[in-house]
Amino acid sequence: MPQPPHEPHPNHDRGLEFDLSTLVSRRSLGMFLGAGTAAALAACSPGGTSGTGGSSGSPTSAAATSAATSTAATSASATPTLTRAIAECGVEIPQETAGPFPGDGSNGPNVLEASGVVRQDITSSFGTSTSTAEGVPLTVTLTLLDNANGCTPLAGAAVYAWHCDREGKYSMYDSGLQNENYLRGVQEADANGQVTFKTIYPGAYNGRWPHIHFEVFESMNNATAAGQVLAVSQIALTEAACKEVYASAGYESSAQNFPRTTLKSDNVFGDDGGIYQLATMTGSVAAGYAAGLNVTV
Repeated sequence: MPQPPHEPHPNHDRGLEFDLSTLVSRRSLGMFLGAGTAAALAACSPGGTSGTGGSSGSPTSAAATSAATSTAATSASATPTLTRAIAECGVEIPQETAGPFPGDGSNGPNVLEASGVVRQDITSSFGTSTSTAEGVPLTVTLTLLDNANGCTPLAGAAVYAWHCDREGKYSMYDSGLQNENYLRGVQEADANGQVTFKTIYPGAYNGRWPHIHFEVFESMNNATAAGQVLAVSQIALTEAACKEVYASAGYESSAQNFPRTTLKSDNVFGDDGGIYQLATMTGSVAAGYAAGLNVTV
């Protein structure tokens, strides 16, 4: 049942047990835990940017580092972000809950099979509605790496990303937004294993640290057919950026809700303070923000 404005969603991010019970209707438990079982995510700070991000939680072997450096060196189009991501590849984190509002068919509506979901700019709805979510601009870049194949870029993989609007509400689920599908979209990873989404800065609601959900699929075909998921996780946004954004017009409810939850008290990031999912962020309210996260699958 949709909640009143600014109230916490009682079923939000109840953990993998909740997800598994809802995912069975779309794909088997074996498929969800498949793809090598170790389909976890690693968050490493992208190079070439400033801000607070996750760092390697365990040393990479000399052989793996050597191979990773060699791989990066032979890629003429490799970015500084990719080069550092490969060098730090190997840190894995547990998969996180997709929450009760995924819109992927595992809990109610399915946007993945809708024409128009493959897009870079996810600020507007598509299909029968063209409403646009208002807020401070945010560009999100994920760098996907294949941990089982020498940390090479996971080219051709696909990412489905979604998050709440600046009032903390989710399209397709919350009251008045059931016919909207903004702030949801799918992108295919390029040769560098990177996907980029243009969106708006999500709001803060009671009980959760500001975050962005995402699912990683082996291919675009798997993503748009709501097929097997390789990994599920969430991006944590930095405290400094949140404070700046929530002091701006339109984020009044977030300014009230944000101080009530810390990374340590958050029921998803709280086990480790989100250090492996904390994005590297740059920007300003006037110019917009950029967030980056390296993801090892």
